[in-house]
Amino acid sequence: MANIKSQIKRTITNEKRRLANASFKSSLKTAIKNVEQAVQQKNKDVATEALTLAFKKLDKSVSKGIHHKNFAARQKSRLAKQVESI
Repeated sequence: MANIKSQIKRTITNEKRRLANASFKSSLKTAIKNVEQAVQQKNKDVATEALTLAFKKLDKSVSKGIHHKNFAARQKSRLAKQVESI
């Protein structure tokens, strides 16, 4: 543990952000899996609803700085292509 007061504060803050980011990443992965499951079941209505939620989460992860914009673009393209294939 650091001896400098400001570094102690930063360590605590970094840990809080790490946990929040991990939680958000997990929810994003779940949203993506929901789209893929709906596509496998050939359920277009559920897939489009899940796709909307996944897009929202991907955009939010970019704005929060959790993921790179190209990662989000690649995932959105891949998921949209799968949903359109139904």
